[in-house]
Amino acid sequence: MCLGLFGVQIVWGLQNVNTSRIFQTLGANVDELALLWIAAPITGLLVQPVVGHLSDRTWGRLGRRRPYILAGALLTALALLAMPSVTTLWSACLMLWVLTASINIAMEPFRALVADTLPEPQRTSAFALQVFFIGAGAVFASALPWMLTNWFGVGGRGDTVAAAYAVGAVVLVVTVVWSVATTRERPPGQLAGPGDIAHPDVPTASGAAALAFSGGAWALGGALLAGLTAALRAPRELYLMAGIAAVFGLLQLAAVALRRRGRRSIGMVVIVEDILHMPLVLKRLALVQFFTWFGMFALWVYAIPAVAALDPASRDPASAGYGRSADWVGMLFAEYNAVAALVALVLPAAARRVGRRACHALCLGCGALGLLGFATFGRATDLWLPAIGIGIAWAAILSLPYAMLSDGVPARKMGVYMGIHNIFIVLPQLVAAATLGALVRIPFDGAPAGAMTSAALALGIGACLALTIPKAPA
Repeated sequence: MCLGLFGVQIVWGLQNVNTSRIFQTLGANVDELALLWIAAPITGLLVQPVVGHLSDRTWGRLGRRRPYILAGALLTALALLAMPSVTTLWSACLMLWVLTASINIAMEPFRALVADTLPEPQRTSAFALQVFFIGAGAVFASALPWMLTNWFGVGGRGDTVAAAYAVGAVVLVVTVVWSVATTRERPPGQLAGPGDIAHPDVPTASGAAALAFSGGAWALGGALLAGLTAALRAPRELYLMAGIAAVFGLLQLAAVALRRRGRRSIGMVVIVEDILHMPLVLKRLALVQFFTWFGMFALWVYAIPAVAALDPASRDPASAGYGRSADWVGMLFAEYNAVAALVALVLPAAARRVGRRACHALCLGCGALGLLGFATFGRATDLWLPAIGIGIAWAAILSLPYAMLSDGVPARKMGVYMGIHNIFIVLPQLVAAATLGALVRIPFDGAPAGAMTSAALALGIGACLALTIPKAPA
C-alpha cells in the first residue's frame, strides 16, 4: 500500500531540488522565484479536495482510491519526461503546473487509502511507514542528479536533470502499479469511524443568515484587498489572495441559495460546506499547518540561493560554483529525508509515550532550530548538522497530522477531509509565494538567508500551536 509513495516522493524531490535551478538558468531573478513556484500550491488547493470528493463517491473494479492513484501517476510520468526539455521561462512555468496537478491526483488518495483500510490503533504506525517510503524516495531523488554526474558521468545541467526526470518517471510508474495491483480496498459499506456530518437540506433562518454574512464578508474582503493592492501598487501576488477569498465567499453564497431552493449542493459547493462543518481537530491542525508549511516552502525555494550566497564564486546562476552549490543542497535534502525515514521508525513509540501533539511540537521545535542553522552558519559544509533537525521535523509533518486527522473525521468523507486538510497545507505556501519576495527584498536587502530566518520563526510558532490540538476527536 505504501510503496507507491516511494515513487510519488521521487517526483516531489526532483521538483524541490531542481525547479529553482531550472528557473534561474532560464533567466529568473531570486525575488521572482516564490511567484514562479506558485503552481505547486495552487494546483494542490484545487486538485486535492476535488479528487478526495470524487474518490469518496467512486466504487468500481479498482475500488475508490486506486483509479485516481494510477491515472495521476501516468500523467505525472509524461510531464516528467517533458519538463527538462523546456527552453523558455513561460514554458517551464506551464510544465510545472501540469506536473504538480498530475502528482497531486496521484498523491491525495494514498492518505485516504490508509485511513479506509486500517483500524485506528494501526494508523500512526501506518502513516509513519509512509514517511519511511517517502523519505527513501526523497533521498533517492535529491541525490540522483549528483549521482548521475559523479557516478555515471552524465555531463551538463540539462543532461543531468533530463536523465534524473526520466529515471523518476520509470520508478514512479513501477511502484504505483505495484501498490495498485497488490492492495485491496474495503467496500464503502464496511468502513468504520465517526459518523457523517449532515448538511441540512433546508438551513434554518439563523444558519442561512450566518452563512450568507460569512460569504459576503469573504467576497467583500477579497474585493477590498484587490482594490488596495491596485491603489498602493503592492506586489501583484496579493491579487491571487484576493481572488481566493472572493471565490470562497461566492461559493458560500451559492450554497445558501441552493439550500433555500431545496436543492442539494454539488461539486465545489459541497466541499465549501464540508469546510464550514470541519471538526475541531482539523481547525486546530489548520493553524499548525499554516506556520509549518510556510517555513518548509521558504526552505525549498531559497535553500539553493542561500547556500550559493555563502561563497562569492557561486552567486552567479550561470557559474560552475552555483551548480556545485545546487548539487550540495540536493545532498542536504537527501540527508534530511534520510533522517526523516529513520525517525519515522521510532515515531509511533514516541507518540504513544508522550502523546501525538507533544511529539509533534517537539519535532517542529527541532525543525525550527535546523532552519535557524541554515540562516546563521557561515560555511556550506557545516549545514549537515541543521539538516538533522529539519529531518526530525519532516518525519512528524508527514505522519502525525494525518494520524490525528484520520481519527476525528467522518469515515465516509475521509477523502474530502484529507483534501481539505491539504488546503491548509497549500494556503500558507500561497501566502509565502505572495510575500517572501518582498520579505527578502525589503527587511533583508535581498539576502536569501532572510527567508531561512523567517522559516525558523514560522516553525517555532507552529510548535507552540501544536500543543492546542485536541487530544481526542471533537
